[in-house]
Amino acid sequence: MELAKLYKRVVGLDVHQAKITACAITEDEAGQTSVELAEFGGFKRDRQAMAQWVAAHGAEMVVMESAGIYWKSPHAALEQVGIVATVVNARHVKTVPGRKTDWADAQWLAMLARAGMLRASFVPPAQFRALRHVGRQRQQLVGILSSEKNRVHKILSDGGIRLSVVVSDIHGVAGRAMVKALIAEHSPAEVLMLAGNRLKADRTELLDALDGELTADHRFVLHELIAHVEELERRIDRFDQYLLDQLTPYRSTLALMQTIPGIDAVGAALLLVEIGNDMSAFGSVDRLASWVGICPGNNESAGKRKTGRIRKGNPWVRRLLCQFAHAASRTRCAFKSKFEALRLRRGHKRAIVAIAHKILKTVFLLISRQTHYRDSATDFEALSVARNAPRWLKMLKKHGFIPAAA
Repeated sequence: MELAKLYKRVVGLDVHQAKITACAITEDEAGQTSVELAEFGGFKRDRQAMAQWVAAHGAEMVVMESAGIYWKSPHAALEQVGIVATVVNARHVKTVPGRKTDWADAQWLAMLARAGMLRASFVPPAQFRALRHVGRQRQQLVGILSSEKNRVHKILSDGGIRLSVVVSDIHGVAGRAMVKALIAEHSPAEVLMLAGNRLKADRTELLDALDGELTADHRFVLHELIAHVEELERRIDRFDQYLLDQLTPYRSTLALMQTIPGIDAVGAALLLVEIGNDMSAFGSVDRLASWVGICPGNNESAGKRKTGRIRKGNPWVRRLLCQFAHAASRTRCAFKSKFEALRLRRGHKRAIVAIAHKILKTVFLLISRQTHYRDSATDFEALSVARNAPRWLKMLKKHGFIPAAA
């Protein structure tokens, strides 16, 4: 099959960890086509040589396909010589069966690129690509922190301490103080004194919950776990501060995103470094949702719609959106009413994914239009005034701006 030619000079790169296979297809003024193949290693000097080789061909389009993250360093090497390469999804460029070699893959990439049949994958700007490492490591640390906190629960339960039954969060100020007192071998009555008036539970129930059989082994493990938990919390705080400092030029965009129920400052920063601040790179909200993997899949044949299972997409963004959806489902907003309606018909998990999809669409529109969120179910501005008006009036009277008799 002969494909229509849109470009005269193209380069296809099949990227692996230790090898880059390149194919250049060029057409001269007389219409004669030549194919040149080359192979480069995976080290820095090899990547630089590859970039110079591509630049020497004066390619109108350079495409690369790679597994995992191996495309990143060759892409950066091409950027350094002024070449913007197109990264394509491996699902879109499957080679002809029976002809699977690195040389054939590179040549097939070049042929598809020459015909303009490839769609570019989203590659964020260099600053966001670098900050992605910060954001994703922060998400990993949060996962480790949750695991360690669950381990504290398990060790306390193993020692007969049922503190989590009467305390909503044993890692709060009062809960953490009581756990440390238990590690220090204080009596239940002494431990309870540390809680002060912070806890609503009955004193008798608290004493019963604190009465257990912690051994020296339990206390040793708990001491190490609590130290690790506190270190992780400090580390996460450093990651949050660094990320927000680096995103200072995008404060207005972050502020717009935070007007959506369920999204805080750190959540907005984590989402921004993943999807960027230029929504034209995706073209439409549907493409963004497909890239994230948060929308139903298309699987229809002979007029019958089969499973709508979501595709893999970007797991980091999907995790963030599901967290936002859980938070928004607990607020007074349109997302909550939508969640409650879907939960009855489709179940909790499907409802969360649907709300996550809706939040992503809202983020796309807010960034594109540079406007803040307006909820269709609740007027947050009027609600804020109604809640704070008595306090404002009291302060005005206190400072003499309004007569006390008014």
